[in-house]
Amino acid sequence: MEFAEVWRPSETAPAWHGPEQILLRQGKVTVDDLTAAAQKRQDSPHLSLLQVLVASQKIDETTAQQAVAEFFELPFVHVTAAEVDENVFTLLPLDYIKAKKVLPIGRQDENVLVALADPADIFLIDDLKRRTHGRMQLVVAVESEIHKAVEELSAAQAQQVDEIIKDISEDTVEVASCKAEEVADLEKIASQSPVIRYANFLISSAVREGASDIHIEPGDRHLRIRYRIDGILFEQPAPPMQLHAAVVSRLKIMANLDIAERRLPQDGRIRATVHERTVDLRVSTLPIQYGEKCVIRILDNRSILVGLENLGMGPETLAAFRHQIDQPHGIILVTGPTGSGKSTTLYSALQVMDSQRRNISTVEDPVEYELSGINQVHVHESIGVTFAAVLRSLLRQDPDIIMVGEIRDEETARIAVQASLTGHLVLSTLHTNDAPASITRLVNIGVEPYLISASVNAVVAQRLVRRICENCKAPVKTPRECDLAYLRKFHADIRTLYQGAGCDKCRQTGYKGRVGVYELLELDDPLRDLIATNPSLTELHRAAHQAGMKTIREDGLGKVAAGITTADELMRVTET
Repeated sequence: MEFAEVWRPSETAPAWHGPEQILLRQGKVTVDDLTAAAQKRQDSPHLSLLQVLVASQKIDETTAQQAVAEFFELPFVHVTAAEVDENVFTLLPLDYIKAKKVLPIGRQDENVLVALADPADIFLIDDLKRRTHGRMQLVVAVESEIHKAVEELSAAQAQQVDEIIKDISEDTVEVASCKAEEVADLEKIASQSPVIRYANFLISSAVREGASDIHIEPGDRHLRIRYRIDGILFEQPAPPMQLHAAVVSRLKIMANLDIAERRLPQDGRIRATVHERTVDLRVSTLPIQYGEKCVIRILDNRSILVGLENLGMGPETLAAFRHQIDQPHGIILVTGPTGSGKSTTLYSALQVMDSQRRNISTVEDPVEYELSGINQVHVHESIGVTFAAVLRSLLRQDPDIIMVGEIRDEETARIAVQASLTGHLVLSTLHTNDAPASITRLVNIGVEPYLISASVNAVVAQRLVRRICENCKAPVKTPRECDLAYLRKFHADIRTLYQGAGCDKCRQTGYKGRVGVYELLELDDPLRDLIATNPSLTELHRAAHQAGMKTIREDGLGKVAAGITTADELMRVTET
């Protein structure tokens, strides 16, 4: 039997489906129109059938999109820049909005209204759900109207920057010390009033918003400015790309860096008075494809001096941690990824120690915050002032307590262990995922298991989750299935979930501030005996759980139950 006997092409007219069928039923197009459009589409396969019909002027864009909306059972709207809620518009990055042809236009109840031209793009819709935490309502709009509104809104943002910097005086940010180099053109431009005002505005507004970092990122045609607030990057109105070199040069001058050198990374420091308080700014420049990227880390004593009781530790964990830092000797490790609040925990511990009757010294790279009554040493590896070298010197300075910024290598780890075994209390950090993994990390560095068993007293692992905004906090009426599945997976019996609806105080995010989630592993005699045998990480986890260690996830679920944070936020920091 030949294939032709089983199947042969139909000679009848093709059956039209989707929006085309709706247009046909409404009499907006004829069968001949659709057939001709299908033939033309063979020459332009990247176009949809509706786009071919619009290009052939058989229908207009509005008619096409109304049919799309009816087929997908979504509302159709006309969008203009004047009707877009500016607070909602900033929820998505401007580059993302332009690339994906979407437009956040407002709110409906607890949902963000997002206009788009192609509701058939399931990958885009999944990404939008993730970015809006599932609180999203789609509407269909004309692509050209979306493009026009986005261009007008982005132009308005640029104009807004110009208006803002007019009101910023040149002494809004007072630089404590500045030694400018003699470099001709760039320095002249960087010293002009608009550039100075914008640099001051950038810093002062970031401090006012509570940002921890400022990112200045040059692109092909546009400059992107982002603030990291509560661990998440938020895009800000940016000046024209032409100002990029001048703004970076101004920041370099403030940080005593070489503005003529744009091929190599540079690091500097600015001490400034902003809003009547002193802040330290760490400036880092890095040459990338389209120019120099500049990141400014904002170190504000108000954000670090929070007190042990305000970190977010539960009563049992806090009592156990206080007991550990009162010990006369041993090692206490604080572990977690970059940006998880390890330095804050260590500084908070140092503040409650008796610096009058005990000699407390720190070795840091760099010294982030100055603490009264404590000897702080800055590491300079380029001239041989390494962690290990400073530690050796400190041991001859009659210390009681030593804080090491980070244990990075075998030599530093061995000296820290020896210091703890000779009557000193050592506090330090490691980069591991959880508390038991710190033990295997020390073994991998090169420390013998029996030395770890004898010296380490406790390990604290931590993450930072965003707090639900108290101003717009409310119970969740219909929890998302993914949240419920997450709670079921870990047998969490939580009756009521909370979330922030979004308000002006939290930048429409539903979150304001951060709190730590912790796990504390205290080494008892059975655990010390096990560690001396060089166990696997799985064996350590099992033994830690049997010893009663409460994991980061369990601590986080307790904060979800208490309405402090959300299941979505806990998943963000604990799940892959």
